[in-house]
Amino acid sequence: MKAIGKNIAIRKIDEEVKTDSGILLSAEDSSEFRYQKGEVMLPGSDVSDIIVGDVIYYDSRQSYTMVVEGQTITLIQERDIVVVL
Repeated sequence: MKAIGKNIAIRKIDEEVKTDSGILLSAEDSSEFRYQKGEVMLPGSDVSDIIVGDVIYYDSRQSYTMVVEGQTITLIQERDIVVVL
């Protein structure tokens, strides 16, 4: 598999989300947040500042999920990354 152009293949990271009052949100509730956490699996051929293994927050409304060779992969554009940890 090879990502082309400014596309980036990532693996979503499910994280436990707590409200300020200490209530744990379910995975279903936290999936409604606009920005999600992910790990870069494969940056595209025109992506320069993002490398394999970077942990990022990205705009989940601009992502596409697909299954390739039995593995769930999310595709985003470089411009949809908001934070690199």
